[in-house]
Amino acid sequence: MTYLFETEEHAALRAQVRRWAQSEIAPHADHWEEEEEFPVELYRRAGAAGVLGTGYPEAVGGSGGDVTHVVVAAEEMILAGRSVGTTVGLGSHGIALPPIVHSGTDAQKERFVAPTLRGELISALAITEPGGGSDVASLRTRAARDGDFYVVNGSKTFITSGARADFVTAAVRTGGPGHGGVSLLIIESRTPGFHVSKKLKKTGWWASDTAELTFEDCRVPAENLVGIENAGFISIMMNFAQERLLLASQCVAISELAYRESIRYAKERVAFGKSISGFQVIRHKLADMASRIAAARALTGELAVRHAKGEQVPALAAMAKNVATDACSFVCDQAVQIHGGMGYMREVLVERLYRDARLYPIGGGTREIMNEIISKAEGY
Repeated sequence: MTYLFETEEHAALRAQVRRWAQSEIAPHADHWEEEEEFPVELYRRAGAAGVLGTGYPEAVGGSGGDVTHVVVAAEEMILAGRSVGTTVGLGSHGIALPPIVHSGTDAQKERFVAPTLRGELISALAITEPGGGSDVASLRTRAARDGDFYVVNGSKTFITSGARADFVTAAVRTGGPGHGGVSLLIIESRTPGFHVSKKLKKTGWWASDTAELTFEDCRVPAENLVGIENAGFISIMMNFAQERLLLASQCVAISELAYRESIRYAKERVAFGKSISGFQVIRHKLADMASRIAAARALTGELAVRHAKGEQVPALAAMAKNVATDACSFVCDQAVQIHGGMGYMREVLVERLYRDARLYPIGGGTREIMNEIISKAEGY
């Protein structure tokens, strides 16, 4: 099943990404997951293939298209590459670059966006702080203006690609308390005082590096300010809508992959003289899985189309994320159950997908925060 919005152009993109992922990711997926990282060179190869530039205007070095193309490309990379960690690691620019593309200067786009889309630089988004979680407006990382520089002090955590990023798009406090004092600042990792405090070990997404960062008197050029000082919170909220769309679409892809693996195993596994797909209980599990995936795909597809049109749909993004994450958690759990004892073994793909799925009700805003957004939009 594909998205209702897909055209021949999307089909061609799927084929292109499928071939690339089958060649560049799938043969190494298990090894990279166990090693907890993939080669940095993969960024350059992805850039050369035009994979990283999908959804970005040619004017900033992209391959064209919109967010619907990003959704399709990411899904095919997960389905064909069979490594969620590698896909999200390669795609960290998908949340780090949009604020620069939308609000940055031409110089910033030339210096940071274009090289990242070519795979020459690695980017990350640095919002979350230790103890902060989803409460973005209370962030404590401080950027004090000092002439032509900002002096940054603070820390960030749970930063995807943070251990290897050449620069981070960081949320910093340049003004008073609350959301009105927040700005976005591009901080390069070579800046004195920029430290990768530690590489974090996670339940899933093993192939993607996740880091805790510390800034100690980092002197960042004022020209690295993205947009207007103290107006960064708006850009962050706008960025969240796209991030939640991408997370929802990843959930759809993971669910689809787990479903396909379950069908294959159910047809091959013989018990009591016949394949287990011949038992009603297994067929009904698969039917429930297919139904949940279809529902998640439909809502995620609607969100993608509306977002591509420029509509402001924070509540719909929250709904899609919750529905897709619920579907992913359910489908991956059922996939493990269908596989039985083998589903609990590290050598089997659905075991990894089950672990990968657990992040989605947390990352990009927890399920509980999504419900708060929906509640406010609905007026209660």
